[in-house]
Amino acid sequence: MQIEADARLAAAAGAAARYLADMAGLESAAIAHLQDAVISACKQAFAQLTQEHPWLGVTLTRLADRIEVALSNQGPASTARQGDRGASALGGVDDVKYERRGEVTVTRLTKYITPTTLRY
Repeated sequence: MQIEADARLAAAAGAAARYLADMAGLESAAIAHLQDAVISACKQAFAQLTQEHPWLGVTLTRLADRIEVALSNQGPASTARQGDRGASALGGVDDVKYERRGEVTVTRLTKYITPTTLRY
């Protein structure tokens, strides 16, 4: 999905991540922390949006062992710290990666899950 710099839309992205985490069987605290991390990351990325490129791309992916949230935008290269890794100030995720793909900055948040947390 593509969202503009609006806190309500950041909250919607966080809610989508919350849904995926709930479906993966994560505990309530982990779900809430993931949701907060996604909202925070969206708000941080909003600062990099420009008039020419006012949209933040948000892609949520549920894989067997993790949930990935990729935030992408066209804008200043300073936001992509090539090779920078770690959960940094975004508690609630296990890994944060920053990369640059041509003119696009991508921030990838990863929350790992274990197969034993799966619910059916």
